[in-house]
Amino acid sequence: MLTARNVTKNYSNLQVLRGVDISVSKGEIVTIVGSSGAGKSTLLHILGTLDSPSGGDISINGVQTSTLQGRRLADFRNRHIGFIFQFHHLLPEFNALENVSIPGYIAGAKKSAVKERAEYLLETLGLKDRMDHRPKELSGGEQQRVAVARALINSPAVIMADEPTGNLDSRNARELHQLFLQLRDQFNQTFIIVTHNEELATLSDRQLVMKDGKIVS
Repeated sequence: MLTARNVTKNYSNLQVLRGVDISVSKGEIVTIVGSSGAGKSTLLHILGTLDSPSGGDISINGVQTSTLQGRRLADFRNRHIGFIFQFHHLLPEFNALENVSIPGYIAGAKKSAVKERAEYLLETLGLKDRMDHRPKELSGGEQQRVAVARALINSPAVIMADEPTGNLDSRNARELHQLFLQLRDQFNQTFIIVTHNEELATLSDRQLVMKDGKIVS
């Protein structure tokens, strides 16, 4: 489903990624671990088309992402890749339902269909009674679930998560771990997760260890 071959990334004279190869199958949860500065987040951002590699090839569902630019790249990213970050990045002026719906509206889907799917996702994630609440009225765990629903709204091929439990307490972190497993089983959803959380890493289908810009195991 996703393949990357010999991915490199340089910032001036600093080489951050040194020829990374990765292959992820549909419905697989893959975690990327390693010390700070190993290149984990840089790799995730490149796989998610938020940044461009200095070299190498990346394919998602058979599409070479390097062939896409500008509006075509943004449209592909919105439709095929979902993102979850440590800080939820919800828009404070919108309620939970509206925050989840935004990527669907951007994709040009019918408003009625987007609203129906957003309601379904929020209910599935245990937020049926919180749809009309704005972010400031939600707990940290609830905000992260809204972010998960937003990432799922367009039925993406893959969800990229960068330290998704980094801003949660241990109870909410464990609940989010179980949620990822539920979504994999229920929707056959693919996840690539950068994390320092050992529990989340061990619950994944496969764990990749990065060191000095390479995957070493």
